Amino acid sequence: MSIVPGSSPAGGSSASRPIRIAVDAMGGDNAPGVEIGGAIAAAREAEGEIEVVLVGQRGLLEAEIAKRDATGLPISIVDAADVIGMHDAPAEAVRRKRGSSLVVATTLHKKGEVDGLVSAGNTGAVVAAGLLGLGMLRGVRRPAIASLYPTLKDPAIVLDVGASVDCRPSDLLEFAVMGMAYARHVLGRDDPQVALVNIGEEPSKGNELTRAAHRLLKESDLTFIGNIEGSSILAGAADVIVCDGFVGNVILKLTEGLIHILPRFLSQGSGIAAGDADGLRRKFDYAEYGGAPLLGVNGAVIIAHGASSEKAIKNAVKVAAKFVDADVDGVIVDTLREVVSNDGR
Repeated sequence: MSIVPGSSPAGGSSASRPIRIAVDAMGGDNAPGVEIGGAIAAAREAEGEIEVVLVGQRGLLEAEIAKRDATGLPISIVDAADVIGMHDAPAEAVRRKRGSSLVVATTLHKKGEVDGLVSAGNTGAVVAAGLLGLGMLRGVRRPAIASLYPTLKDPAIVLDVGASVDCRPSDLLEFAVMGMAYARHVLGRDDPQVALVNIGEEPSKGNELTRAAHRLLKESDLTFIGNIEGSSILAGAADVIVCDGFVGNVILKLTEGLIHILPRFLSQGSGIAAGDADGLRRKFDYAEYGGAPLLGVNGAVIIAHGASSEKAIKNAVKVAAKFVDADVDGVIVDTLREVVSNDGR
C-alpha cells in the first residue's frame, strides 16, 4: 500500500490488522460530503490495510454514504450529535461540546479504539482536543503543527505553523527533533537537514529566541545547517525548517494567499504560460499532501484544511496511517531522550 502520495514506506511496524483511522466527518467547510468521499477513496485504495471510522451525525452520514459505492469497504460510523464550528472558541468548545464529532473521535483515539484521527475542522479546536484529550508525549512541552511545503527539491516540513505562538528556545529544539523524526520515518529522508528561520544567516542575527535556539540546535546531534531566511524556504535549503508558531503561521498564510492570487495574476497578463501556471498551482495544492500532523501530542492527529477536497481527505487518512505504521511518536520520545541526555537539560 502506498500510504503517502509520492513516497515509499520508511520503516515502522508491520500491523497484523488494519490501521484504524477516525475521520471527523462534520468538521470541514463542505462536511460531510467530502469527508465521506475521501474516506471511501482511502479505504478502497488501501485494499484492506486501512479501516475508516466516520464520526458524526449518523443520519446525515448514512444518507451520504447511500449516494456512493462503498459496498464491502471497511468503513463504520460512530454517532456524534454535536459539531464544533469554525468560529467557536477552541478550548471552551472542546470542554463544552463533549458530544461533538471532534471530541468523540479524540476519545476513541484516547481509548485505543482507533489508531489515529483526521479533522478538517476548527484548527484551534483540533489542537485543544489533542492537548486536553490525548495529552503530551513524554519530554515534549509544546505541540507543533508541521506543514509540508513544496520546494525546488523535495517537500520540506515547516513547524510550527500555528499551534504554539509563544515559544522558548528549548521548544524550537523539540520542534526540530519532532520534524526530523517525521521527515526520516514518514517521508523517508535518511539524514534530514534542519534549519532555523531567521532574518539573516549569521548566528548573531535575530531576536533573543532565535539566537538562543541557534545555540541549542548547533550543540545537538541533529544535522543543523544554521539559519535560513524566508527566501530560502522554497529553494529547498533544508528538509526541516523550524520557527515559532507566529512566524510559521505568517509563512503558511502567505503561501495560501499566493495560490488564490495566481489566477488573477495570470489574467492580467503575467507572461506565464497557462500550462506552467497549472503545474505551479498543483505543486502548491495542499490536497496533494493531505494534512499537517500535530506533533507532540500523544497520538496520531492530522489537521486537514477546512476547504479540503475529497482528494485531500483521502491523502490525510493515508498520512495518518503512515504516521501510525512508522511509530513516529515512539521515535520522537526516544530521540528527545537522547538529546536531553547529551545536552544535560
